[in-house]
Amino acid sequence: MSAWGGGIKMKVIKIGAAWCSGCLVMRPRWQQIEAELPWLETVYYDYDQDQELIQELAVNTKHLPTFIFQDDDGHEYQRITGEVEKSDLIAIIDQLREREESAIPNQ
Repeated sequence: MSAWGGGIKMKVIKIGAAWCSGCLVMRPRWQQIEAELPWLETVYYDYDQDQELIQELAVNTKHLPTFIFQDDDGHEYQRITGEVEKSDLIAIIDQLREREESAIPNQ
């Protein structure tokens, strides 16, 4: 995983499905974010093809698309669902980064 300044790391798990219209809307937004923030690690899982992980993460079809923000130890920072504006996603990423940076001593 790529690091933020100070060694902070974050991963976004994106969960969607081919039949999910909101998932299709979110795909180009995430592509833009990934291009702008190359340090941010993202991984996509398909609701229909990755059922074991989907069940482990407690995701259901009523909440697609789902985006789970995790630290490098796999602890969940935040979970959001549905169509989200690009600017709102970046604001969430920045907020989580600032929160974690402020928690590191001597930053």
